[in-house]
Amino acid sequence: MAEYGEWNRKGAALSDVTAKKEYGVSRDFIIEGIRAGKLEWREGAIWGNPYIRLLRSQLEKYIAAKLGKQYLAQVKGQTELRQVKKEISELKKRLDTLQNRKTELEARLKK
Repeated sequence: MAEYGEWNRKGAALSDVTAKKEYGVSRDFIIEGIRAGKLEWREGAIWGNPYIRLLRSQLEKYIAAKLGKQYLAQVKGQTELRQVKKEISELKKRLDTLQNRKTELEARLKK
């Protein structure tokens, strides 16, 4: 069972689509876990499109039990690496913008 307030905590719940992106599991895998009683779920809908909400902690335990802890660690590592690369890219773009602005200001001040 879920801890008190776990559904409301930021990042504690995720959709089946996000689970597929982050953990590489299919909707059928998730439904199998729900039917086995291993995963609590809630229904949601965005723009009329239904989806399944799951608790991240329960999904990770279920993945570790079914696919192995090694698989879970590898997938979580890949997801974190993807996020780090994205943040680095954003920071490089921001740095380029700031350096261009610095050059402009220095040129303006020398005149």
